[in-house]
Amino acid sequence: MSEILSPYCPSYAPFFGFMGAAAALVFGNMGAAYGTWKSAVGLSTIASLPSKAVQTEMVMKSIMPVILSGVCGIFGLIIAVIISSTMSGGPNEYSLFSGYAHLGAGLTVGLSNLATGLALGMAGEIGVQDSARQPKLYIGMVLIWSFGSALGLYGLIVALIIAVKPGSELCNCMLVDGEVVC
Repeated sequence: MSEILSPYCPSYAPFFGFMGAAAALVFGNMGAAYGTWKSAVGLSTIASLPSKAVQTEMVMKSIMPVILSGVCGIFGLIIAVIISSTMSGGPNEYSLFSGYAHLGAGLTVGLSNLATGLALGMAGEIGVQDSARQPKLYIGMVLIWSFGSALGLYGLIVALIIAVKPGSELCNCMLVDGEVVC
């Protein structure tokens, strides 16, 4: 009776998990960087407005899209840590199912937060400028920023659900005389 390792847990399966962790962090940080950059550009252009036209408290309120953009990177970091912490065990103890789930979770949160950063950056730049000129616009801009940042939260929630799916039991299956036995 010839017995070999599970076909569902090849030695290359962790590659997909590590790529998921990398995608979560890289794309989340790209969104955070873009959102921070564009929002900060809008914030810095307030300096060119006449000083009597800008309320000082509005400058501090206008930091909100920068803070919300930074959360994109935090969401990516959370999923990257969860993925990397569940990738324990020796060779052939990590299934392809887990690898694909972790890749999917990383791409879900990473790309969702990249989109969030793009939305916050675009809406943040113009919104900060316009609400500095007309403070009555601020509440509307906060709503727009909130709905834009919700996209990243949706990605985090779905990624958490995907990332915790167990798949290690597949490594207990073996190919015995041409048949998979679990």
